[in-house]
Amino acid sequence: MSSILLDIRDRVAFITLNRPEKLNAFNREMALLLQKTLDICSSAKEARCICITGAGNAFSAGQDLTEIADPEGPKMQKILKEHYNPIISRIRLITKPVVAVVNGVAAGAGANIALSCDVVLAARSASFIQAFSKIGLIPDSGGTFFLPRLVGWNRASALMMLGDKIPAIDALQMGMLYKVFEDDTLAAESLKIAQTLAVMPTKALAFTKHLLNNSAVNDIETQLKLEDEFQQRAAATEDFKEGVNAFIEKRKPEFIGE
Repeated sequence: MSSILLDIRDRVAFITLNRPEKLNAFNREMALLLQKTLDICSSAKEARCICITGAGNAFSAGQDLTEIADPEGPKMQKILKEHYNPIISRIRLITKPVVAVVNGVAAGAGANIALSCDVVLAARSASFIQAFSKIGLIPDSGGTFFLPRLVGWNRASALMMLGDKIPAIDALQMGMLYKVFEDDTLAAESLKIAQTLAVMPTKALAFTKHLLNNSAVNDIETQLKLEDEFQQRAAATEDFKEGVNAFIEKRKPEFIGE
C-alpha cells in the first residue's frame, strides 16, 4: 500500500501519512510522494482545504533512522535539500489552508511539518518532541523558524535542547496548537473545521497566508504597504462582493474562492 494516501471529498483533500508500522516515519519514497501529493492538491480545483494526518497511532516519528544507517541510503545533505525543505516550502506557499490533524506522536521532522501548517489540531493523547538533540542533530524542517515564533525564544531553546516530550494539552497552553480534542472526536471535529475553511473566501485566506509568511521578516512599514496591496486585491474578488451583498441581504454568503 502507498505510503501516502489521498482522498478528496466535500472540497477537502485528506492526506494520510501511511507507514503505521514505522509510526509514519519518513523515508525517501514517502517524502517525495508527499511533495507530489501536495502538488496535486494545490492544483485540484475541487479541493479548497488540505488536511494532513497519520495512519494508526502516530502522526509521524520524523525521519526513519534505519534509512540513514543504511550505507546505500540517502545522505543528510539530500535528506534536507530533497526531502523535508521542499515539503515545508510547499505547505507555506500553497494557496489553500493546510490543517495538521495530529493524532499521535509528532517527533522531529514530523513535529515541525505539523507546526508549519496553517491550523494545528491535536488529539489529547498526542505529543510533540523536538527529538533531534537525542541523536546529536539540530532541529530542521523549519523548526528553528516556527517554534520560537509560536512559543517564544527561551521556551523553544529549552524544548529543542532538552528534547522533552510535550503532551498536546501542554503544547496548547504554550501556543503551538489551535485546539485539542478528545481522541474519539478528533476526526469529526477536524472535519468540521476543514469544511468550514473550504467554504470560506479561500483567495482571501491565501492572501492572509502570504502576509503571515512575510510578517516574520518585514518591518512594520513594509508590512503595512503589503497589507494595503493585498487588501486591494481582496476587494477586487468575487467573494468580497458576495460577502458584502450577503451581509446587506442578511443571508449566508456562498463563496466560490474567486
